[in-house]
Amino acid sequence: MKQQGLLDHRPHGGMADPDFVRAVSTGLRQQPKSIPCRFFYDTAGSRLFDRICDLPEYYPTRTELALLAAHADQFASLIGPGAEVVEFGAGSGDKVRLLLDALDQPAIYRPIDISGEFLLSSAQRLARDYHDLSVRPVIADFTQPIPLPAARPGTRRVGFFPGSTIGNFAPAQATRFLRGAARLLRGGGLLIGVDLVKDREVLRRAYDDAQGVTAAFNRNVLVRANEELGADFDLDRFAHRALFNEAHSRIEMHLVSQVAQIVRIGEQEFSFADGETIHTENSYKYTVGDFRRLAASAGFTPLHVWTDIDRLFSLHWLEA
Repeated sequence: MKQQGLLDHRPHGGMADPDFVRAVSTGLRQQPKSIPCRFFYDTAGSRLFDRICDLPEYYPTRTELALLAAHADQFASLIGPGAEVVEFGAGSGDKVRLLLDALDQPAIYRPIDISGEFLLSSAQRLARDYHDLSVRPVIADFTQPIPLPAARPGTRRVGFFPGSTIGNFAPAQATRFLRGAARLLRGGGLLIGVDLVKDREVLRRAYDDAQGVTAAFNRNVLVRANEELGADFDLDRFAHRALFNEAHSRIEMHLVSQVAQIVRIGEQEFSFADGETIHTENSYKYTVGDFRRLAASAGFTPLHVWTDIDRLFSLHWLEA
């Protein structure tokens, strides 16, 4: 039996994340105001996102899960036996189970996520269920260089990046991430989920659900600022808005100030006009051809693509 080690745990000790402090202070002084979407994913935000994935309007999760289940044997054949699997933005780790179940004796699983408490909890559950797998979580921002140890001799390192998180990156950022992933996974490959261009009303409903879960997820970044930074955001004065930006082929999420107001964070003050927004997330939508060209420009060799019958979502196998 392999060691079920849970490595690289970095306790926060109750201190505010200095990256979050800088991002909020800098972002709220910009015009337009913004907070990067990676700060959605504290423990509460990660749980809210898991609820979003179960919503009837949110097609990406169920569509991707169906593709993973339907083509698992093909993925296993491409990846090969005894692989090391690196998952970017692992979250709850539910999707990777479909992949691990299909693989031939995977050796190591390295889930990477910025939400440390949530990551460690899901990694412990997975380690209990896969006794012969070495589960080694890494608490890190996967958009930045990650100093993983070299792959074991004879072990193929492959990446898993489900959920269309690549869509949260502007094209230049996506290219930069993919270049880094191509270096990290050299000799292996990357299985990645990519959301596709589709009817705008389908997109709008997916990001503005009837139950208001996505709105709560969006506002949670303000809850986090209140709790961790001592801010005084009044949540009732900020509304959730999701819109499709045709020119950039992306869904945008914003928090809209409902009144003219001043928000205080420590000794800093930030003025909001009535209707002014905090831009919190982009989710770019691709055609299959556009994404394959992007991946090729970043150093991958695009090989296989799988889509559902309605062409809502796609999975891509990229050789590194």
